[in-house]
Amino acid sequence: MRFPTTTRVLIAGGGPVGLTLSVLLSAYGVDHLLVEARPEVGRHPKARGVSARSMEVFRRCGVEDAIRAAGLPADQVFFYRGRDLVDPEFVRDGTGSPAQDGTELTPSPGLICSQDALEPVLLRRAREAGGDRVRFGTRLESFGQDVDQVHAVLMDASTGARHVVRADWLVGCDGAGSGVRAGGGVAMAGPVGLGHFLSVRFEAPLGPVVADRLSASYFLTRPGGGGFLAVDNDHRWIYQHPFDPARPDERLADPAHLAELVRGAAGLPELPVTIQDTMTWRMDAQLADAYRSGRVLLAGDAAHVIPPTGGHGMNTGIGDADNLAWKLAAITAGRAGTRLLDSYEAERRPVARQVIDISLDNSRNRSGYRIDDELLLSAVYRSGAVIGEGEAGRPGHSAASGGDDGGPTGLSAYRPSGTPGARAPHVRLTGRPGVDSTLDLVGPGFTLVTQAPDDAWQRQADDAAAAGLAVTLRPLDDGRSREEQPGSWRRICQVPDGGALLVRPDGHIAGRAEHPGAAGQLHRVLRQVLALPS
Repeated sequence: MRFPTTTRVLIAGGGPVGLTLSVLLSAYGVDHLLVEARPEVGRHPKARGVSARSMEVFRRCGVEDAIRAAGLPADQVFFYRGRDLVDPEFVRDGTGSPAQDGTELTPSPGLICSQDALEPVLLRRAREAGGDRVRFGTRLESFGQDVDQVHAVLMDASTGARHVVRADWLVGCDGAGSGVRAGGGVAMAGPVGLGHFLSVRFEAPLGPVVADRLSASYFLTRPGGGGFLAVDNDHRWIYQHPFDPARPDERLADPAHLAELVRGAAGLPELPVTIQDTMTWRMDAQLADAYRSGRVLLAGDAAHVIPPTGGHGMNTGIGDADNLAWKLAAITAGRAGTRLLDSYEAERRPVARQVIDISLDNSRNRSGYRIDDELLLSAVYRSGAVIGEGEAGRPGHSAASGGDDGGPTGLSAYRPSGTPGARAPHVRLTGRPGVDSTLDLVGPGFTLVTQAPDDAWQRQADDAAAAGLAVTLRPLDDGRSREEQPGSWRRICQVPDGGALLVRPDGHIAGRAEHPGAAGQLHRVLRQVLALPS
């Protein structure tokens, strides 16, 4: 295969975040190249919880069903707490919670799908869409940048050949030890070494043992007990063993000793155990000082290292990819100014900060904690790419500040709304082939969602399209239905019949209007959101 010499976007790292970014860029028609130093996807289950918000992204990517097939059944997504796996006084609870009025909050609830099962699904989709532009066994050796481009040196691990590639943008999705972050001169801040763990992948006939307490994770409450992670809740498992690096135990390399640790933690001294492999990891809580350095951008663990005590490290990175992809697509197509990328850090860095804080609080809670599947649905962006109510036509003005860096309102129990910056709410739809949710109406460009057909809004959309800023008008009904029952679009969003929500390609609300307004108003709002000169 010939190696490309130029590309719009170079992605370094082929984990879940890099692969998601590749799939999304392909959907937006953006030429890109993904390189991953590993020859193939990993075999050790690492990140496992795929949140509702991530599943909504995968729904748009067309891989939701494949990921559900690869994950644990929904009736096993519980969390167990007990002294061992046979503790008769165990506690077991689930994730998330419905709205107080019983409203369905998402069409795509989260699930447990370990990284070794998730990555092959994403890789297949990335290769289907991107072909030979997805290159495993290729390492980013070095790079430099000037005002116009990034110049990268890549090495093919199979041949040792080196290739120079020029890209408009480089995105580092290369993990906590990111070489892209280091090369971009971006520092990380936050505590490291909060815990050290040996992750033991093993096989044992534990299915019958846990049959009455099936869970995704089994937290052991006795000091130093660690915990078990279900791979299939039958024979395949992970045991997380805490250890002190200041007191090294050379026996941790001995399979016989590891089998004894597993038996002791399980409370089953006669359990047959086959050790397959191990890996060590350290619990850190760090956040990059910046998400961008010139033409270099960071996403996933390269931008934030989040303790696993919350289940949202990988999910926060998938949200980064979703936020960044449409902005790179708009810029590379000439439909947005480069200042649009300022909103990437303004929107995503505060989310990571809050997820880190929540995870740290969880890690200190010895009595256990709940993993909120719907937590990331509650992020409300505050940036120049969101127009607050009454702010349309005020250049440079964004939605009301949620913090010093323009971040979101605090992550909390999710309640759907039509607030600018919030994720557009899910409402179940009927009678539309292939469309089950209002979320299915979104994208791939900007979407104007109205309660009913309106010629004035169509004129606004046509005017914007004539100026090269396409937006799709999506009326929700034929004008006969005006229900204000709990869970209805009108009740949730509080948008009158003549109003509309302008929804971005990532499903967040860019702005709202009570009526179509003057001619050219939508065009002006889009230019403001896309950081184009007025």
